[in-house]
Amino acid sequence: MMKKNVLIVTGLVALFVTGCGTPNAPQQPEGNVVQTPFGPITMDGDVVAKSDIDKIYSELAFQQACQTYMWAIPLVSFAQWEYAQFNVMGAKSGDIVLYTGYENLIKILTANATTPYLVSFIDMAKDGAFIVELPAGSVAGGVTDMWQQETAVMGEMGAAKGQPAKYLLTPPEGKDADVKLPGYTPVKCHMNNTFLGLRILDPDPAKAKEIIAQIKIYPYSTRTKPAQNKVLTPPAGKDYLLGQPKGMNYWVRLHAIIQEEPVQERNMFYMAMLRNLGIEKGKPFNPTETQKKALLDGAKYGELMTQAVTFDKRFADIKHWSDRGWEYVITMDNAAQRTGTYEELMQRTAYFYEAVTFSAAMISKTPGEGQAYLGSYTDNSGAWLDGAKSYTLHIPANPPAAHFWSVTVYDSETRCLIVNDQKNADQSSRKDVVKNADGSVDLYFSPTTPAGKEKNWVQTVPGRHWFAYLRLYGPTEPYFDKSWKMDDVMEVK
Repeated sequence: MMKKNVLIVTGLVALFVTGCGTPNAPQQPEGNVVQTPFGPITMDGDVVAKSDIDKIYSELAFQQACQTYMWAIPLVSFAQWEYAQFNVMGAKSGDIVLYTGYENLIKILTANATTPYLVSFIDMAKDGAFIVELPAGSVAGGVTDMWQQETAVMGEMGAAKGQPAKYLLTPPEGKDADVKLPGYTPVKCHMNNTFLGLRILDPDPAKAKEIIAQIKIYPYSTRTKPAQNKVLTPPAGKDYLLGQPKGMNYWVRLHAIIQEEPVQERNMFYMAMLRNLGIEKGKPFNPTETQKKALLDGAKYGELMTQAVTFDKRFADIKHWSDRGWEYVITMDNAAQRTGTYEELMQRTAYFYEAVTFSAAMISKTPGEGQAYLGSYTDNSGAWLDGAKSYTLHIPANPPAAHFWSVTVYDSETRCLIVNDQKNADQSSRKDVVKNADGSVDLYFSPTTPAGKEKNWVQTVPGRHWFAYLRLYGPTEPYFDKSWKMDDVMEVK
């Protein structure tokens, strides 16, 4: 019986060895070359030749750099903005920078040219918990972490519904992480660095000024005697960047912010890729020459990939009207940037390359509340919008906005307000636009002023492409049921 079992086992081993080894398969001749998207690779029989192993590793590093570039877009964008406020504008943790008017807004990614922005970056690793006090008024905004994930909604769309409110912001760990304060809404922040952004929606400049004067942001440790808020404006004549930097500066900014924050579980695989590229938490940034090349190429070509997914979005149901080119600017389902089965990597890459901040209010499904954003990147023929050409946009009567509507023009390369001699990048229902007899409005986009259309014109720049946003503040039912329909941007020949 034992001899029989031995024979069976021996036979099975022989079968498995034969099956796994496939000794009868044809062997590749030595010196065989495999053509790959990144060049020819020499094979040594059935393995890569030792002489070409470095080519494979270089391509691996390049691909990892491209992917981590796209993954880090929202983080690097906010890290750069914080860097500019602290190091160029002279702001400190909790100080407010007021961005208002064309000149102050032209550095912010796809800023709304109609409303003032109040921005404060808070460093809770340094200062501990913070208190925020908001007065009553027409304000929208809230708290967002450095990945641009909404942490708390404030103002009209928050629980206070525009009434006075007090908040206690606590860090994820360390100093003041567990403090509580009766009468204050607790906000547990995901990260040590936190963005507080508010927009003043009241069109009356006097009321806006009054609201700003009553906003208070101060460390929990100074609650018994808080200092007066410091409100700054961007410095005139100084060059600064509030979006993602290019080249090696992209990775310098990413490395710096990684040192200041806890690593989230969802990012562990990308941290492993960064480690291969010379970026690691707790270690200085000193990449090798090989790593530098991968990082520089990754920033260059990763941006091209990002431009593609931003300006030619290929997500399902991207168009608001099936027979128009207007697309949803925001395609993420929620502030967490994830669904039940996957992270919304491409959706957030597309959005945060061209814009900053996300709030659930920006994809409101409730008529009369929040905002709606539609983007147009091409004309009615599908061609990119060209700053050397002339276009018109017909806006039918009664745009579905409870508060106001605006159409804003952005430079495709910078994704910021278009820089022109007119010093104007938008037209809106808050401006003195000329209406047609039926209440509709025709807007004009061209390098030179169309005769008699000055009030409805935005100047474009030859040699620069552009795109436009339609914003509806308080979108009403005709927007949601799509009974109100706007034309595409049309070239005038």
